[in-house]
Amino acid sequence: MADGNISLGASRYEKQELGVLPGVPLSNIEPEDGEAQRKDVNESSEGGKQAWLAVAGSFLVYFASFGVVNSFGYFQNFYQQEYLQDSSPSTISFIGTLQITLMYLSGAPAGALFDLYGSKAMALLVCRCRGIIVYVGNIFHEAKCRLAAIPRSPALTVVGQHFKKRRALAMGIVASGSSLGGVCLPVLFSKLVPRIGFPWSIRVGLLILLICYAVAIAISPSGNPKRKMKSIKDLLDYRGFLDIRYACLAAGAVASNLGTYVPFYYLGKSYTLQSPNTNSRIQPYLLPLINASSLLGRLIGGHVADRVGLLNFLYPMVLFCGFVCMAMWYPATSPGVLVGFACLYGFGSGGLISVMPAATAQIIPAERLGARLGAFGTFTAFAFLTGTPIAGALIKSESRSGYQPLIIFAVCSSAIGFVKYLATNLTS
Repeated sequence: MADGNISLGASRYEKQELGVLPGVPLSNIEPEDGEAQRKDVNESSEGGKQAWLAVAGSFLVYFASFGVVNSFGYFQNFYQQEYLQDSSPSTISFIGTLQITLMYLSGAPAGALFDLYGSKAMALLVCRCRGIIVYVGNIFHEAKCRLAAIPRSPALTVVGQHFKKRRALAMGIVASGSSLGGVCLPVLFSKLVPRIGFPWSIRVGLLILLICYAVAIAISPSGNPKRKMKSIKDLLDYRGFLDIRYACLAAGAVASNLGTYVPFYYLGKSYTLQSPNTNSRIQPYLLPLINASSLLGRLIGGHVADRVGLLNFLYPMVLFCGFVCMAMWYPATSPGVLVGFACLYGFGSGGLISVMPAATAQIIPAERLGARLGAFGTFTAFAFLTGTPIAGALIKSESRSGYQPLIIFAVCSSAIGFVKYLATNLTS
C-alpha cells in the first residue's frame, strides 16, 4: 500500500461508480473489504437467466412488503374517518411508521442469515408464517409488518450478488415493486372495502401477497452463502461504521428519511383541506399517483446513477425533493398544483430510495453484503419511526396554513440530508 489513505482494491472503476470527486483520496477501510470488492466484480454475473430471475423474484418481494408500506396513506385516512376519529393524525401515523421500523430493525439479522443460508430458506420461513396471518386479517397491519421484514434485506442482497456495473439499475427495478404495490393496493382497497367490508378486503390483499411470495420462492436463485457462522455475533455486523463513507451515508439517510414519507401520509388530507368543494374522487388517487411517479423515478434513477455515479446522483436528488416541497406544496392554492407536486415528488423520492442501497452496497464486501445492508437499515429505522409522527404533531389546525409547519419539517429534513450526502462525496 503506497498511500495510507487509499484502500486495497479501490480501482478507478469503483471510484467512478461511487461518484467520487477527482483528486480526493479514499478513506481507510479494512483491507479485506478491498479484496472482497475485487472478487465481487469477478463473481457478479451482470445479467443472464439467474440474475434476472433474482430481480423478478425480489421485485415480487418488494411488492408484497414495501408495497404495503407505501399504501399506508390510504389507511391513515381510513382509520381517521372510520375507527380512530378521536385520535390525532400523529398518533395514527405511528401504525404505519411502526411497520417500516420493524422491517428495518429485522434487516440486520435477516441479511446475515441470508449470507449464511441463502434466500430460499429465508423466503420459505416467511411464506409459512404468512399463512398464519391469513386467519388474523383484522390485525393485518400490526402483525404482518413483523414478518414482512425478513425477506426485505435478502431481496436486495441476492440482486447485489448478481450485478456490479448495473447494480443501481437492477436494484431500482426491484425497488419499483414497492411503487407498483403502492399504486395497486390503495385502489384495490378503495374499491373492495365499500363492497365486501374491511376484514374481507384485507384477506383478499393477504392472498395476493401470499401468491407474490410463492412465485418469488419458485423463481429466485438461492444465492451463494459467502461464509459460515462462527458465533452469534455474525448475525450483527456493525463494523461497516468504521468506514467513514458508510457512516456518512447512514447519517444522511437518517436525516432525509425523517421526512421521506410525510407527503405519502398527509398529501391526501392536505388536498381535502385545500379543495373541500372540488370533486372528491381525485383525492383517493393522489397516493397511487405519487407511487406511479415513484416507479418511474426508481427505474430511470437507477439507470442514470449507474452512468453519473451513485453519490453524484444522491445529493442532487434529495435537494430536488426538498425544493418541490417548498416551491409547490407549501404555497399551493389550487388542486392542480398539488397533483403536479405529487408527480414530481414521487419521481424524486423514488430515485432517491432506489439508489441508496446500491450506493451502500458499493462499499461493502460481498461476503458481508446482507449483514451490513441490514445494519445500515437498522441504524436508519428510527428515523422512519419518528419522522412522520413528529411531522403530524406539528399540524396546528385542520386548515391549509395549519399543515405548513409539517411541510417545513420535510424541507429541513431534505436539506440536512443534502449536506450529509455531499459530505459523503467529499470524504470518499
